[in-house]
Amino acid sequence: MTVQTQEQIRRLAGVNLDDRLRSVPGFSLFRRSSSLAAHPTVQGVSLRGIGPTGASRTLVRWDGVPVNDPFGGWVQWNRFDPDQIGRIEIVRGASTSAFGDRAMGGVISLFTEEPSRSRLRGAYEAGNRETHSISTAATRLGRRLALSGSARAFTTGGYFIVPEEIRGAVDRKADLRFLAGNARLDVLSPQARLFMKFDALAEERGNGTALQANSTTLGSLAGHYSREGVRNGLSLLGYHTRQEFRSRFTAIAARRDVEQITTIQSVPAEAAGGSAVVRQARPSFGLLAGADLHRVEGSSHDTSPATGLRRASGGVETQHGYFLQTVGGAGPARLYLGARYHFAGAGRRFFSPSAGLASSLGRLRLRGSLYRSFRAPTLNELYREFRTGNVVTRANDRLAPESLSGAEVGLDLTGTAGRLSVTLFRNRLDDLITNVTLSASPNLIVRERQNRDRALVRGLEVELRRRWGPWTAETSYLVADSRFAEGARVPQVPKHQGSAQLAYSGEATLIAFGVRAYTLQFEDDANLFRLPGFASVHLAVRRRLKAGLFAVGTVENLLDHQYLVGFTPQPQTGAPRLWRAGLRWEGAR
Repeated sequence: MTVQTQEQIRRLAGVNLDDRLRSVPGFSLFRRSSSLAAHPTVQGVSLRGIGPTGASRTLVRWDGVPVNDPFGGWVQWNRFDPDQIGRIEIVRGASTSAFGDRAMGGVISLFTEEPSRSRLRGAYEAGNRETHSISTAATRLGRRLALSGSARAFTTGGYFIVPEEIRGAVDRKADLRFLAGNARLDVLSPQARLFMKFDALAEERGNGTALQANSTTLGSLAGHYSREGVRNGLSLLGYHTRQEFRSRFTAIAARRDVEQITTIQSVPAEAAGGSAVVRQARPSFGLLAGADLHRVEGSSHDTSPATGLRRASGGVETQHGYFLQTVGGAGPARLYLGARYHFAGAGRRFFSPSAGLASSLGRLRLRGSLYRSFRAPTLNELYREFRTGNVVTRANDRLAPESLSGAEVGLDLTGTAGRLSVTLFRNRLDDLITNVTLSASPNLIVRERQNRDRALVRGLEVELRRRWGPWTAETSYLVADSRFAEGARVPQVPKHQGSAQLAYSGEATLIAFGVRAYTLQFEDDANLFRLPGFASVHLAVRRRLKAGLFAVGTVENLLDHQYLVGFTPQPQTGAPRLWRAGLRWEGAR
């Protein structure tokens, strides 16, 4: 597990959490582009190079509540204000036995800062490319109740997503504006906690041309009750989400001087679910048992302006599972065993076992584990067709679930001022769901979601953190050789990636300077479109001006390096240099 504290989160540059999490080895969205410019349907997250897709192979939870899109599995990163997140826990490696099929590649858990006192916060930042951000948060703490809420509004004129030399009359900057907010009520007691939470998002995006655009509205309601004793505990969780995604797709002429709307799409969806978990603990033995349920309903409504043809496709997917985890041992050794029996709908049933062994020898901890996991196709993969530029990707209602079998060994060396973690892993993926190229020409590429026979991922990840007084150095590295059985590289996975950061945190000043680097990767399953490697430098500064008042500034892609993030089939570029500066005020009593 990698844990990022609130202080570590604030050292990283980025409007949204996805850009800040790129310092974690193996974290990636479907493409290299930021959520500021990426189409929402490609914001699925992957870990350890198992192959990103628009549908995440990683579960993202916010205060224990799943937040992956109910229809497609991607993540709306605009929902989370990084300044309101108190801690992030990232578990790499299959976690299906505890969390179900959405955790086939791991789990990212976001935790809102706990209500410990009444406080009020506000911030305003402005930057280049017509960027403005304003946010506010408040907490009112009583003897038994805590009421908190936050809101964030953001707008940017964006940037061109194709190189200057090929731009035509149809090209525009990929702009974005969104409003996100949440409210939460906590009922407090010494042993029990109950919270009710509501959050909402409304966003509009331009997708880089005159006619392409999309928008999303969503609302989510959740409740969580937990009771913790010395030897036992109980957790009950329930949630409901409703949303609608709308998008326009176009065909673009070779000279990029003419475009025509091909499809107007609307995708309403809703999801509901819950879980119940009990815990028992003894001096040398621990037991965790639970059950969960997740139901999603959605459909894609497509209209062709040229023909007037309307088509709707979709369905209902209901999954439920039962899991058990135990831990026991003697002395420094601990044995972990877990299992899940899962019903994934359409008569599909899965058994996901896991086992691990860990031993602590002073500052050194040795660990190893074996696991098996799976992922059922999303409604998006089964029923929704989409177009990106002149690349058409077809749905496939005949998709079968994909599975993963993996093993890993590693060590953690912890000292008073530093920590080193090293992990070797091997994952075999069967029936991997990926976009398979059916035909390719200069004006049109046609792909279809299909199950590939097998892929193998072998890798090494290293994390090192060291502190010297007010100075902190952090570095991480991942090598992941991710290939299909016939030898082609799995698309959107670089073989090498890493990050490094040096931060100074004084009494009134924070300065953090970092770099992220990636080697080449491929856009497609046939390895025809090559995305060269690149490096990006970022800087974050925070200075206390007076009690509660701070000046802040960030720069992303400090050297303004142009890099490719995809082909449609024309090349698409990532974010240029982006900077923001502003003021933040924090008051408490």
